Amino acid sequence: MEERGGDKALERGKIVVDSSVVVKWFIEEEYSKEALTIRDSFVEGLIEIIAPSLLNFEVLNALKYSGAFGEDELKEVARILRDYQFAVYELSGDYAEKTVEIAMRKGITIYDASYTALAVTERTNLYTADERLLTKTRDLNVTKHIRDFRI
Repeated sequence: MEERGGDKALERGKIVVDSSVVVKWFIEEEYSKEALTIRDSFVEGLIEIIAPSLLNFEVLNALKYSGAFGEDELKEVARILRDYQFAVYELSGDYAEKTVEIAMRKGITIYDASYTALAVTERTNLYTADERLLTKTRDLNVTKHIRDFRI
């Protein structure tokens, strides 16, 4: 893919998204439009989405606690997430070590660090709507706000 504005994620054709992005595919929230642009770009084959293996757990948990979804709806979301067939990474090897390093040095959860570490180890960008994560990992130069996503 052609590089746009120095965005190495698009150059490589893949990005990391965290649960703050994927939840917006199912619930109308601030930045849902931008999140849907990422989803549509993935569905159209313009980008590849990669994610830690915990992504679906976090998305389903957030939707459960939103109060907007019952059991049957959550089961349907689980099927939809499976059908997307994201490239999923298990926490092991260098990726696991980078996750721990980022969590400890940036004062963030292992969960959040796993998304950032995946972007670092795969030399791509993480798109998120999590302002706290953006602030704490800004100096790693891989964490981007979803409003900045361009294809």
